[in-house]
Amino acid sequence: MNARLVTSLTNPTVKAVRALHLRKEREATGLFVAEGLKIVTEAVELGRAPKILLYGREAAGHPLLKKAIQATEAAKGEVIEVTQDILAKVSRRDNPQAVVGVFAQVFTPLEAIRPQAADCWVALHRVRDPGNLGTIVRTADAAGCGAVILVGECCDPFSVEAVRATMGSIFAVPIVRADEAAFAAWRESWPGSVVGTLLTATKAHHEAAYRKPALILMGNEQQGLPPEMAALPDVNVKIPMRGRADSLNLSVATGIMIYAATA
Repeated sequence: MNARLVTSLTNPTVKAVRALHLRKEREATGLFVAEGLKIVTEAVELGRAPKILLYGREAAGHPLLKKAIQATEAAKGEVIEVTQDILAKVSRRDNPQAVVGVFAQVFTPLEAIRPQAADCWVALHRVRDPGNLGTIVRTADAAGCGAVILVGECCDPFSVEAVRATMGSIFAVPIVRADEAAFAAWRESWPGSVVGTLLTATKAHHEAAYRKPALILMGNEQQGLPPEMAALPDVNVKIPMRGRADSLNLSVATGIMIYAATA
């Protein structure tokens, strides 16, 4: 184990990792931060070794950390033991995780999708909240969805907030990006149902017939699907509101739709 000890916040590697909280830095470097031994272990088990691995002394003897260190070193990554103060600054938390990994971002091309590989796929139009996005990625993983497709200007799936919410599923679920025109053209050849949620729909989500593979298209938190996107589904449904609330959180609504389409 060739870890070196770093105690200074002005260390260039530490500064570079801290800078990955900024979207422009993530886009410039193609890197992102994942916090916690569980998430780092998930990545390693899926063949994604960290480019940089930081850990605190309290985690040093953990067998899973040893595996992560071995994977990082085998991939020619950098392993650094750091102080609690550095971990707090890197994660911007008072009670930081004892292990932080820096990984390469991976996007899957739209044309690489093979619809028959899964019963359900998720497309999100202009999703704004990284917590919602991360939770949807985690739900898509749990349900065995093929990918999460980000359509138009979306929040960053590799932001610290989104990655935290995925609980490691960011490494298991392919992430795809497409603009509206490319998605609309690609959708024409979809072999199953393309499903949208609309307030004006007459059929409830549990009453519709879904042809697999189902492609679930969800609008953003504020506006839902705009007219040009609402025209793309061939199955439109609504989730009935039986209480006083007139809407659901996007990640909850998406989860309901995923499981309705895969039932």
